[in-house]
Amino acid sequence: MIIAVNHLGRLDPALGFAVINRDDLTVLAAEKYQTHLLFKWAFRLVPGIFINRGEADLSALRQARQFLNKGGLLGVAPEGTRSNVGGLIAAKTGVAYLADKARLPVIPTAITGTESAVLGIVLFRRPPVKIVFGSPFVLPPLDRQDRSAALQRNTDEIMCQIAALLPMKYRGVYMDHPRLKELLEEREMAQEEV
Repeated sequence: MIIAVNHLGRLDPALGFAVINRDDLTVLAAEKYQTHLLFKWAFRLVPGIFINRGEADLSALRQARQFLNKGGLLGVAPEGTRSNVGGLIAAKTGVAYLADKARLPVIPTAITGTESAVLGIVLFRRPPVKIVFGSPFVLPPLDRQDRSAALQRNTDEIMCQIAALLPMKYRGVYMDHPRLKELLEEREMAQEEV
């Protein structure tokens, strides 16, 4: 499966590895971290799949697809980078592309509190970090007639599923998306039925 998660802070990948107890978990990571002192060491322990964020890195996506086809669990931040605004930023279409090619479910995942966690740790304060996993879902196949629009639709679905798990202040550019409003209404109706 693919774990699609928002990305607020440098501790996000470590948090994922801490709460998911599987040996076959890896992440897509920016290739700049191959040479970063701390992250280089961490990726020796848990091999990541490095991707060039500045282009459509088909080689990295192929490697990710092969990993998934072997039964692995892949963590990906659809935004492609950490948000510097505290909420969701516009996502890239790579995760939707990968989900289509692999034909695997996506698990929407929301992390909050990591944007200030490092400072909290330095000040010897326990940071209020929270991770929420949503229900897995399968995206509709891409329409080959209008592939670009279908990729965007599926990307928006992934991000709205994540946004529905987040408190309002973290929803960012997806705050007013019609699909997010539908998901929130569905959740509210389901809670009323219980």
